[in-house]
Amino acid sequence: MDYHPRTMPDRNRTALDWDDVRYAVALARHGSLSATARALGVNHATVSRRLDGLERALGRPIFDRRPDGYRPNAAGAAVLAEAEAMEAGAMALLRRLDHAEDGPVGPVRLTTARSLALGFLIDRLDGLRRRHPGIALELVLETRITSLARREAEIALRLGRPADSTLVGKRVASITYRAYAAPAVAASAAAGGTPPLIGDEDGGSEAAWLARHHPGRPIAFRCDSQMAQAAAARAGWGIALLPRFLGDPDPGLAPVALDALPPPREIWLLIRPDLAEVPRVRAVADALAGLFREHRALFGQGQDP
Repeated sequence: MDYHPRTMPDRNRTALDWDDVRYAVALARHGSLSATARALGVNHATVSRRLDGLERALGRPIFDRRPDGYRPNAAGAAVLAEAEAMEAGAMALLRRLDHAEDGPVGPVRLTTARSLALGFLIDRLDGLRRRHPGIALELVLETRITSLARREAEIALRLGRPADSTLVGKRVASITYRAYAAPAVAASAAAGGTPPLIGDEDGGSEAAWLARHHPGRPIAFRCDSQMAQAAAARAGWGIALLPRFLGDPDPGLAPVALDALPPPREIWLLIRPDLAEVPRVRAVADALAGLFREHRALFGQGQDP
């Protein structure tokens, strides 16, 4: 049998990989390799490799490479429309499975700031484990904003009022700050000395705040981790401005009087609306809200009752 050249199977094509499709959908949303990589928590080479794999499987390019980023071409628009329908169908199936649960059993992914997770949550979540042993908690320490809408997590604890009004949200606490130092450094400050400060990396918002409110005060140690700043304060490097949930319980730190402290930051507990009544998700959310109520003294002013 003769084959028309346009109908002959392309032996160079490879099998279609759904993960490649998922990356292409994300690239269409974000418009560049770097923005897509940040959103997905990978490097830009991974995004490029996934796109190459999809285009090989389809036998044609689906994006135009432009100086200002990547834009789907006509073939790409058709492919991505089908891919988004597949994604919506997968999400619907997962929602149906979520609501078929008989009780709080299964995985729950929680995303939050590293300092809040390591300095407060992990040591206090044993009650959740005892009450609901069937829940498997997965903690994502944020180096990027994890998307609830794309099911990258079920629950988020975020600093600051959320911009996404489609999420179910509740303010559960406000982080308040104090100045802390090792006892000997704190005693020196109380006697009229001016020990140096411990601060964030140069160029960050916290470093800029210190420069505005404590001009001329030397910075002896810089790090973008509040846990590391607390350790530096314990070691005698100087005075650190820390959340009270980190500094108050630390026996190696003593409070120091300082004129200007960072403003409070709200903590919001966020859930996707379709998951708000799923038993395993609701159990974790209720446990988290209860922790903040129980430990109000570590967060100071501004939390909800």
